[in-house]
Amino acid sequence: MRARLLPLLIVLMAGVLLALGFPLAVSVASAQQQKVVVDRIDDTARFAALAQFVTQRPSGSRVRDKDERRETLQKELDYYHEVYGIKAGVFFRDRFPMAHAPGDWYLPTGGGDVSDAFEEALRSRGSHNPPQVWPWNEGGRIVVASPVIRDGDVVAVVVTDSPTGRMRAKTLHGWLLIGAGESAAMLLAVGAALRLTGWVLRPVRVLDATTHDIATGRLASRVAAAGGPPELRRLARSFNEMADNVEDVLEQQRAFVADASHQLRNPLSALLLRIELLALELPEGNEEIASVRTEGKRLAQVLDDLLDLALAEHAAADLQLTDIGELAAERVAAWRPLAEERGVRLAGECPATTGWADPIALSSALDAVIDNALKFTPEGAEVRVRVAAADSRTTIVVTDGGPGLADDELSRIGDRFWRSNRHQNVKGSGLGLSISRALLAAGGGTMAYERHEPRGLKVTVGIPRQAPEGAGAVRKQGLGAEPGGGPGGG
Repeated sequence: MRARLLPLLIVLMAGVLLALGFPLAVSVASAQQQKVVVDRIDDTARFAALAQFVTQRPSGSRVRDKDERRETLQKELDYYHEVYGIKAGVFFRDRFPMAHAPGDWYLPTGGGDVSDAFEEALRSRGSHNPPQVWPWNEGGRIVVASPVIRDGDVVAVVVTDSPTGRMRAKTLHGWLLIGAGESAAMLLAVGAALRLTGWVLRPVRVLDATTHDIATGRLASRVAAAGGPPELRRLARSFNEMADNVEDVLEQQRAFVADASHQLRNPLSALLLRIELLALELPEGNEEIASVRTEGKRLAQVLDDLLDLALAEHAAADLQLTDIGELAAERVAAWRPLAEERGVRLAGECPATTGWADPIALSSALDAVIDNALKFTPEGAEVRVRVAAADSRTTIVVTDGGPGLADDELSRIGDRFWRSNRHQNVKGSGLGLSISRALLAAGGGTMAYERHEPRGLKVTVGIPRQAPEGAGAVRKQGLGAEPGGGPGGG
């Protein structure tokens, strides 16, 4: 989310800075040119005042005082060109020069900025602001013309043709200052955006992490206070209240299942005892009493499994660094006599490899999986248990040679009380794999199901190889994993 929000804020702030920077840059260029134009207008006005009293054209028969005024004007123009490098001249209406500097500069005969300014001044109008000269216009010049008026008539025109190198350099310098200011402002804006997005999104990240923890089974996780906007702080408090309520409801549900299954065992035991007493008064081999006994024992098994499931979902895992290969080999050895009795080959490939698991919970889960595989594997077929280590997990793969399951059934295996319609006559309550999954999930383990080709079911148990968060001090499983009980389950 930050990767999307931060560029948006930066683009918006960059747009604001550019919207302010471009007009400011244009204003700086215009101000520099306006300053030059005003100076040139003042200069042309001074030259026009000097030229106002030069009434005759330069010739061989000139009156002395008139020559002195023209010479004074010429000296001023020469000095002006020498100091500032600006071409300047006073020209009669017919473009004949009264005085000009440098000496080889005349009014052009064709069109252009100089001719246009001269013609405008002849109409008794001073020069307006010429077209804007930008820093990249290396050949740009500023032309200013002012009329010389005597007795209300325009007798001559003062024209200045100024280079713009210095003006363009000052404009560029101003632009560089604006650019530096914009860059500094952009850096400050990026820093502010980083702080702002961090402040806004920190509670969101904490909420996301806590939601993930709860989704993966750590129901005690809560959103810690992480600052941020008031709305997000209220959301965090509301989330914690919701999580507390959900945990309370789940705890009540577990307690109800545990209490109900526990309370029902006593009357069920009494009922089974009365059934046995009743059987003594009936003929031996009575089918009805045998059916009642079977259903009673099945009900007792269901109650035991319900109690085990409630305890499995409630109890915290005692994680230890365990030799998974040794533990799996032990469970295979424990189940081999029953497999031989049923005519099923039970093979194990269990190299030494470690993982973080609750040995008792893992043993119980393996018992349920192996028991389930032996139930559905026909005589003469094979059940194989393989242990392998990957990068982050150690896997225990149990494959059987049974009938397997259809695709729609694979998605439901492990659900509470679910059993395939084809296997309703097989002994079991439908809770064994649910209990195994709950036991494994408490320690970060997983259980997955898929088809085993050419036939059968493949169950993959995954155990983390790295210590989960909050696992505490490292505890190494000694030789011989603690057994998870004898054969049974399912």
